[in-house]
Amino acid sequence: MPLTLSVSGVHKHYGGNHVLRGVTFEFGEAGTYVFMGPNGSGKSTLLRVAALLERQDEGSVGYHSGAETLKADIALIRRITLVLPKVGVFNSSAFENVAYGLRIRGVGRKEIKEKAEKALDSLGLLHKRNQRAALLSSGEQQRLGLARALAIEPEVLFLDEPTASVDEKNTRIIEDLLVSIRKEANRVVVIATHDKEQAAKQADRLLYLKDGRIVVP
Repeated sequence: MPLTLSVSGVHKHYGGNHVLRGVTFEFGEAGTYVFMGPNGSGKSTLLRVAALLERQDEGSVGYHSGAETLKADIALIRRITLVLPKVGVFNSSAFENVAYGLRIRGVGRKEIKEKAEKALDSLGLLHKRNQRAALLSSGEQQRLGLARALAIEPEVLFLDEPTASVDEKNTRIIEDLLVSIRKEANRVVVIATHDKEQAAKQADRLLYLKDGRIVVP
């Protein structure tokens, strides 16, 4: 059964700063959900909490397979992933960066090669498979981070400002890839962005965050 996600009454504080204020939403079917909102509205925090990288202070985050609510363990965490605005890379080749997530999941060598090369190819990086990732441009590193995420075939994919500080060429490649993912319609994709044109192009469901709450435009 495909994964679905429910966020219910989620609050998050950092010191005296109340960042999320009772956020509730059901990601109940495959598709691309895009969050917009000003800086400080809670978009990035919501993605980190929903991706199980941070713990909410109140409320619940639940992943479901059919009627079953899944335990938030390593098995679940390996079915989801978050790509951050500035991707960190390992001091190894582009191929090894993409292959890493597959190796720790116990995937066989032949399948690793197939999946890693497919992911690199989808982001236009296959010809740089042997190049040290640290020597790629910042835009290429952002594409590499997305390839690394796609290689593990996550059932829920979170993207925080996927084209922030990326040049026009790399932005176009990333956006075209996201359009193709949307057409596959077999996973939940959640994007936080400031870019109105990108949001309009990508979203099956467009949502707005303001002052830590989902608001109706």
